[in-house]
Amino acid sequence: MILYLARRLLGAAAVLWIVITLTFGLMHAIPGGPFTQEKKLPPAVMATVEERYHLNDPLWTQYVDYVRHAAVLDLGPSYKYPGKTVNDIIAETFPVSAELGLISLCLAVGCGVLFGLAAAWYKNGAVDYALMIVATLGVSVPGFIAAAVLIQLFAFTWPVLPAAMWKGPAYVVLPALALALQPMAFVMRLTRSSVLDALGQDYIRTARSRGVSTGRILFHHALRNALLPVVSYLGPMAAALLTGSFIIESIFAIPGLGRHFVTSIYNRDYTVILGITIFYSFLIMLMNLLVDLIYPLLDPRITLRGGKGD
Repeated sequence: MILYLARRLLGAAAVLWIVITLTFGLMHAIPGGPFTQEKKLPPAVMATVEERYHLNDPLWTQYVDYVRHAAVLDLGPSYKYPGKTVNDIIAETFPVSAELGLISLCLAVGCGVLFGLAAAWYKNGAVDYALMIVATLGVSVPGFIAAAVLIQLFAFTWPVLPAAMWKGPAYVVLPALALALQPMAFVMRLTRSSVLDALGQDYIRTARSRGVSTGRILFHHALRNALLPVVSYLGPMAAALLTGSFIIESIFAIPGLGRHFVTSIYNRDYTVILGITIFYSFLIMLMNLLVDLIYPLLDPRITLRGGKGD
């Protein structure tokens, strides 16, 4: 286990370095800079600003300095928010995105697994067909379209929920639904497929012949083995939901991490773009590691090894 974790941490460090290098190179390959405006600043002012943020240093020097500071978790100052660092922005906005993401994750996993179970148990029936139509729509319809439909229905046609902002529990419902619909559809389809495969196994037929109840067959026998593909999907899905959907947060005017990321792209705020990209990459790798650690709990036949000799 220790060797396995050491290998994963070393791999994560290498991946983060590649992410930093690629993002840094792509940002500086785009013409212009964070202080490029339609109305040009006087040359003396521009020189002072670039000197303050070391933007007049050679590109390789800027890269080495950034990597060196990022290694000690210093993601640098924001160019567009005076007096704020990227660490401050993440600390202020990530809790909002995390709250929205956790609610959406619970909706996606809870409803997706239950609906997938129902579709598998009533295979080729009316329930199965209805749920699969909903799942197909959920996978096919982009999040911003779902958000627009939800706002139109529940904020204007039937004004029972607020259309935007982040001021209380009622303001969470529509963005959480809009964010959860697509992953819920994926989880539903994965669960249905996996449960159908499990229900065809010999041990399920044996349990049925012994008179085991339907609930115990589904939840104790079939679901436990069918959850592995769902758990595999949970890693990137959880990271995406917890970080915040960039589009959903912009549509609902939620002051989360995703909205700041979109704003930083418009503003060419290099350090914020880099910092949020690194943070997002770290979350994906952390969630994938947690998923790998959960595997042995669901299936004792799976073991974590650090190398061939373990």
